[in-house]
Amino acid sequence: MKPLIATVGLFVGLFPVRLSAQDALILGEIHDNPAHHVVQADRVAEFDPKALVFEMLTAEQAARVTPDLLQDAAALEAALGWSESGWPDFSMYYPIFVASDAQIFGAAVPREAARQSMSSGLAAAFGEDADRFGLTRPLPPAEQAAREKLQAAAHCDALPQDMLAPMVDIQRLRDATLAREVIRALAETGGPVAVITGNGHARKDWGVPAILAQVAPDLDVQVLGQTEDGAPLEGGFDEVHSSPAHPRPDPCLAFQ
Repeated sequence: MKPLIATVGLFVGLFPVRLSAQDALILGEIHDNPAHHVVQADRVAEFDPKALVFEMLTAEQAARVTPDLLQDAAALEAALGWSESGWPDFSMYYPIFVASDAQIFGAAVPREAARQSMSSGLAAAFGEDADRFGLTRPLPPAEQAAREKLQAAAHCDALPQDMLAPMVDIQRLRDATLAREVIRALAETGGPVAVITGNGHARKDWGVPAILAQVAPDLDVQVLGQTEDGAPLEGGFDEVHSSPAHPRPDPCLAFQ
């Protein structure tokens, strides 16, 4: 697919390097950091995609978005049922929705599909093309162990050991669903596509970019990860942007 012109800055030492154009630009985030969403909105405006894929929306929610709704933040929030979704305040995300004229796509995994992955397996939960998107094969043991360790840390070591593998499966299902929606958005709009998602899904070693590299190796995909206060960001990114840490309560208090 022929890439379009876009500019994304990568700093090597003190000198900015221009990354090449992309078919897909994946924009990572720490979900509750407002500064990360400002960066995403700026990059979407710069990139001017034909499609915008949100981790935060199901396909059914995305289908509700109309040009009229996009002009009214409160009406859009209500139509999406955002306040019941569990995602951070809509005011942080709304500027991303209106940063371009892109068609909106949703790649969130519905709760029932996540539950199905735990009872019936990844392939059944994903449906058609599960093999193509890598969901019929177990992960290499070292990667499985690393992912389970991350899930344990993300849940403050409060999860039972036998829940770690199912949590990894749900993460894999979400990665594959995002990748599938990128492919669909490219097919329906001609691209380019921007993706709004958490850093964990954006990582190049085993997240959405890795799946796209298997499913559509000719695509030109670039990835931005976002961190706080210069903290290292694992997973491999074409660019890492740091913002000040956002004040937040200790997430582990919820597990005590």
